[in-house]
Amino acid sequence: MEKYLDIIKNSYSNYWNYLKNEVLFQNNWDNYFYGLIAISLIVWLLEIAFPWRKNQALFRKDFWLDVFYMFFNFFLLNLIVLIALSNAAATFFNDILGLIGFSISNFQLFDVDNLPRWLGLFVFFMISDFVQWNTHRLLHRFEWLWNFHKVHHSVKEMGFAAHLRYHWMEPVVYKSLLYIPIAIIGGFDAQDVAIVYFFAIAIGHLNHANLGWDYGILKYIFNNPKMHIWHHAKELPKHVRFGVNYGLTLSIWDYIFKTDYVPHNGRDIELGFEGDEHFPKDFISQELYPLKKN
Repeated sequence: MEKYLDIIKNSYSNYWNYLKNEVLFQNNWDNYFYGLIAISLIVWLLEIAFPWRKNQALFRKDFWLDVFYMFFNFFLLNLIVLIALSNAAATFFNDILGLIGFSISNFQLFDVDNLPRWLGLFVFFMISDFVQWNTHRLLHRFEWLWNFHKVHHSVKEMGFAAHLRYHWMEPVVYKSLLYIPIAIIGGFDAQDVAIVYFFAIAIGHLNHANLGWDYGILKYIFNNPKMHIWHHAKELPKHVRFGVNYGLTLSIWDYIFKTDYVPHNGRDIELGFEGDEHFPKDFISQELYPLKKN
């Protein structure tokens, strides 16, 4: 038990020092703090220059709430919960394997260090995106998970910052299901992960932005604003009542597994979910809502 407490303590200390360095000393290209700001400003400028919904205000409904969510979930949540939880859970999982004479390396399929860098990045990106696509489906399929995911679907007007409006339990679910598939590949360094993260953030921001783009033929590969707005539609036919267009970065999974749904131009459809008029409007109440429901 003492070992796990030390892991949690060191995780907090190490991440706090990392966060201070990210904010105060912008001296590397893979700085997540300023990278997030740069991507957000670029996509916001695109919204201003090429608005799809021209009557939508520049500071749309819940703009500042979503900006707060964006920085809280991307940085402070890691400090408060995720880093310590992830490190302790990973150690516990490896300890359990050790009791039966195994380690995570026994399940490692291959090491990406043995592949060309571009191929290793491609493998990492494809596996992580596919696992997250499946995780996203689970968030819609099971009611107790859906109650957490409602926070994200409470968005009533789409904009880039809506991308990172989600309950703190969501990354716990995502990271838990992603840990083993990524661990059995192994060999990724911090800059490799940063490249994939920045690309995923950019696509995610664009998906939620007030932009009427579908990328032409590339819409069958990459998720896009015209496709993702239907994921947020308040009303869907019964045959897709659990949701559609689950792709985070890639749309290809939806087309392969027949969960794609873009019946017409969705620019002016109502967003949300049934009963969202009773959903809390402030950050604290939204965070507490799933716990009360569950």
